[in-house]
Amino acid sequence: MKYKFIELEIKDYIATVTLARAEALNAVSLEFASEIADVFKKMGAMDDVRAIVLQSNARIFCAGLDLKDAASNFSDSARGAFDAIKKSQSLFDCCNAIEECPKPVIAAVHSKCIGAGLDMISACDIRLCSEDAIFCLKEANIGLVADMGVLQRLPLIIGQGFAREMAYTAGNYSARKAEKMGLVAEVYADKDALMSAALQLAKQITANAPLAIQCTKEVLNFSRYTNVNEGMALAIQKNMFLMTSIDLKEAFIAFMEKRAADFKGK
Repeated sequence: MKYKFIELEIKDYIATVTLARAEALNAVSLEFASEIADVFKKMGAMDDVRAIVLQSNARIFCAGLDLKDAASNFSDSARGAFDAIKKSQSLFDCCNAIEECPKPVIAAVHSKCIGAGLDMISACDIRLCSEDAIFCLKEANIGLVADMGVLQRLPLIIGQGFAREMAYTAGNYSARKAEKMGLVAEVYADKDALMSAALQLAKQITANAPLAIQCTKEVLNFSRYTNVNEGMALAIQKNMFLMTSIDLKEAFIAFMEKRAADFKGK
């Protein structure tokens, strides 16, 4: 797979997706967003990918929305505004593709993560960052409402109070503040330590039964927006399927033989 703004590496069941629009500090244009959506949809369908790490090779993680690109679609007519929203669909699709990807996604954030960058990592399963990370929900400062899913996802991660504070102030939040809020699980000294930890975490995930992980993510995503009984019903349904899997049999055999299970995703 060849992309203009994304670098991709797959090794030992871990896909490292690198945001590589470095000259624009990974500002999210329509074309860039389309590539992000495409790579996560493709990674979700690949059997040799069991976990994904999302990182940046730019000086910062993400500068937010590409305002110049977005401005080219602005219009002062109702019809023009309607058409602009349709043209902007890839912006909404990219975050949805991350959340809906059946493989767990770990965001490894260094330096600034602004606007659309926060939208993207809010759609990830787990977020880690380096000590120099800065998080900002910028849209109110440029006269817009964040519309790529962060206002829906962020309160489920950090709670309504912190989410509203970030949205209303458009302020900069440090790595340690983000950790206190629950936005990130861990803070690391620098980018090298961050990536080492992210890959180690991904390795822990890949050691488990792939189908069980995928079903677990589906149940977790579903359960965010429904009640306990409906979430449990889906989990039971998934287990009825998993009980017939080769991996479950392998788990029992490995336990009896006192060895690590060798899961095949079947």
